[in-house]
Order: sequence, then structure tokens, then C-alpha cells
Amino acid sequence: MNMLKVGDKVPDFSAKDQDGNTINLSDYKGKKLVVFFYPKANTPGCTAEACNLRDNYKELQAQGYELLGVSADSEKKQSNFKNKYEFPFPLLADEDHTVINTFGVWGPKKFMGREYDGIHRTTFVVDGDGKVENLIEKVKTKDHAAQILA
Repeated sequence: MNMLKVGDKVPDFSAKDQDGNTINLSDYKGKKLVVFFYPKANTPGCTAEACNLRDNYKELQAQGYELLGVSADSEKKQSNFKNKYEFPFPLLADEDHTVINTFGVWGPKKFMGREYDGIHRTTFVVDGDGKVENLIEKVKTKDHAAQILA
């Protein structure tokens, strides 16, 4: 795993969102962007995290943040997840791991004694020039917005 660090420039990327629209990093030039990676749509931790960001979305926007959620789920799964919980931000369906590999969040994980490769729940705050301004590796799913705003 070769994860981006604070100060790194994020390579430009493009990926499809839940509705099949192409989203590019360059769309957010001049804005603060929160890119949060989560393992799987509609699972308890990921739902808690995304709902916490939804519930604090107005506050995040007031502080100048745009949000992008990313997982390796299909457009259909992302669309169902977004509609079910009424998320006001796009969810990228990164099935080919383009964005996941760009940020370096795919790697070995352990869960209940089992080892496997997967997405590490990580959040990057990217400044208007495309540089990593903040990195949150120990995401608190139920209080994530507060970690970003801290």
C-alpha cells in the first residue's frame, strides 16, 4: 500500500458516480474536497459514517468543503445507497480501483482473524490546489464530520 501523505499532490483522476456521470478531480479546482473511502455500501460502519457526513453536510459546506464518497461498489449499489439514505454528495463507483489506487487505500486487512485485501477506511482533505491538506486514518464512523472540522 502506497498511500498519499499530507503535502502530496493528488494525481488527476476521473471515475463514474452512482448515476454514470464522470467526475474528475479537476472539477474541484479551487475548492476544498473531502474524499472519503469506505469498504462497502450499506454495511453498518459505512452507513454510520456516510449518514454522519450527511447530517453535518450544511456545516461542512459552510466551511467550504465539497464531499466525494468512494468504494469499489457498482453504480447500481452506490445509487441504491445514496437514494436510501438521501446523501447530498456523489458516490464514486470505483469498480476498477482507479481512484482507490490513486490514493493508495487498497491493501491487506484483518477482520475476525481472516486476512484479505480491501479498502482501508480513510479520508483525505484535498486543498484547492489538489494537495493533501489532512489525512484521517482512524475514522470515527459516528463522529466523522467533527474529525474533518477539527
